[in-house]
Amino acid sequence: MSNRRHLPSISVAFLALAVSVSGTGFVLSSQEVAAQQAKSKFPDVPPNYWARPFIDSLAEKEIVTGYVNGTFRPKQVVDRDEFSAMIHQAFNRASIRKIPSGSYFKDVPQNYWAETPIKEAYETGFMNDFPGKEFRPKQPLTKAQALVVLMRGLNMDYNPPVVKADRAAATPARPTPVNKRRIARNRLAFPLAATVLMQPLLPVVARQQPAAAPAPKPTKAVPPTTTKAATAPAKNSALDFLNSYYKDAEKLPKYAVEPVAAATKAKIVVNYPDPRVLNPNELLSRGSATALIHQALVNQGQIEPLPDKDSAKYIPKSPRR
Repeated sequence: MSNRRHLPSISVAFLALAVSVSGTGFVLSSQEVAAQQAKSKFPDVPPNYWARPFIDSLAEKEIVTGYVNGTFRPKQVVDRDEFSAMIHQAFNRASIRKIPSGSYFKDVPQNYWAETPIKEAYETGFMNDFPGKEFRPKQPLTKAQALVVLMRGLNMDYNPPVVKADRAAATPARPTPVNKRRIARNRLAFPLAATVLMQPLLPVVARQQPAAAPAPKPTKAVPPTTTKAATAPAKNSALDFLNSYYKDAEKLPKYAVEPVAAATKAKIVVNYPDPRVLNPNELLSRGSATALIHQALVNQGQIEPLPDKDSAKYIPKSPRR
């Protein structure tokens, strides 16, 4: 009887011990998981590497990949063929021209590893060719060139034209014609036809009719205002804009000024270690290429931005004072 009486207490003690051991095992397992999470997917991308948040984000989505041995090589220079492959994985854009294959270019052999990405990057307008039907797949890219490629392929401009809201106010109140056509807005060209519809209409002077009393004098037409006050203020040039952001904007090649200004406005530019130093002519590394593509995907609404603590310090946000 006494043994039976003590069985419940022994069972409870054994159960408590089992829970304690199990709980301890759970804590250790959680610590191991946290330690694993602290490690990057790539052994050569240390925890404190500046571009690691961008690399991990795109690697998780399989937009960038490592090499066969599992490394990422974040400091390795990116050639045109590799950047084409990154673009191929990241963006889904409509073709604006057609070629039969990447080997259409005389320096891209058939069955070349990047033959398909080169074809699509060229067809979608990101990458251009060179004289003599060359693509130059092994030519390294500079940072400025990479930004030009992204802005060209995404069809982004520094100063896209807009229709001024105050034009309607300059037109006298008149009944709107039923057959008045709507002019579609175009990102790449001013809607010139709209300016014809928006011109002030001159008042019509009525003919004099025979009558006992003289006809009232017609009101003199007032020409459209052409004073400086009515003229839209000129916007800063792209180079002025860049000079307000970067200490070394003058180093930019002329062809890259407006595309880089557009990329800066869109928060696509990422600069390490100093966000105010662009280094436009440095050769593009895989880490930097990943950061630029990540921000371009954020701009396009395809992925979520990184937390500020991971990325904000390298993305220029406001003009320097």
